[in-house]
Amino acid sequence: MGRLNLAPAAGGAPLTVAIIAVCVLVTIVELAQGLGLNGGGNSQIAVDLGLFGPFVADGQWYRIITAAFVHAGLIHLIFNMIVLWWLGGALERYAGSTRLGMVFLSSVVWGSAGALLMAPDALTVGASGGIYGLMAALLVLERQQGMALLGSGLGVFLLLNLGLTFVIPGISIGGHLGGIVGGFLAAIVLSGYGRGHMAYGRWSPAVIGGLVAVIAGGFALAVIWA
Repeated sequence: MGRLNLAPAAGGAPLTVAIIAVCVLVTIVELAQGLGLNGGGNSQIAVDLGLFGPFVADGQWYRIITAAFVHAGLIHLIFNMIVLWWLGGALERYAGSTRLGMVFLSSVVWGSAGALLMAPDALTVGASGGIYGLMAALLVLERQQGMALLGSGLGVFLLLNLGLTFVIPGISIGGHLGGIVGGFLAAIVLSGYGRGHMAYGRWSPAVIGGLVAVIAGGFALAVIWA
């Protein structure tokens, strides 16, 4: 069986481009509000849209999703967007925009749940939870193509980044681990609960209901753990 092509391409990934565009626009606003290039400074939009347990518990549930589009500096944004274009573009070209959207949304929601579980009183921002979920979904695709997960470059990349998650201070461990869970669960549901292929599975009521349950479940846990 063939290897999944992870090389960047010039087009064919409109949703990935749209997500990146929103993140860039939000960061431009942050920089205008005083955010430093590598963090530091004040950003009102981070306070308004970032993930913060007490605010989520107070009913501001939109933060569970909006925090993914806010970043803690220009370097944070650039690194995340490069990886998002690489992974998100590959998954979208292979499996389509709708499946990418479901995986990314599930990963973001579960990433927020994980962040709130481990650090509810920290202001958390960034698309990393969604990105780690994309890695998990792509690994599911590799598995379905008959490839050794940890023998591929993607598996090594995921393990390396997981190692950095536990070493570098200031990184949301819960956000990254939660994102992996969300991406994996969404990929399994999209593959017909492991019976079919994630990229070509039929949109049956069981699949649609499963996606709703996975995303709603992650959302509910985020609210509970806030």
